[in-house]
Amino acid sequence: MAYVILEKLLKSNQDSIYKLVILASRRALELGAGSERLVSMPPDAKLTSVVLEEIREGKIAYKLKKKQ
Repeated sequence: MAYVILEKLLKSNQDSIYKLVILASRRALELGAGSERLVSMPPDAKLTSVVLEEIREGKIAYKLKKKQ
């Protein structure tokens, strides 16, 4: 199992654990539905490990919506 340091993930995502969890859960759902992985990992790697590695490498991020 891959261990990703939480502090590195938070620094790259505006220091919000809540945004990180939402981002990771939505991306894991996409991968579960058949989306292509953006990082190279073993095929038997868990989706959460793949997602956290994608976030760590800066392959995915979130955008804030503008208030109307």
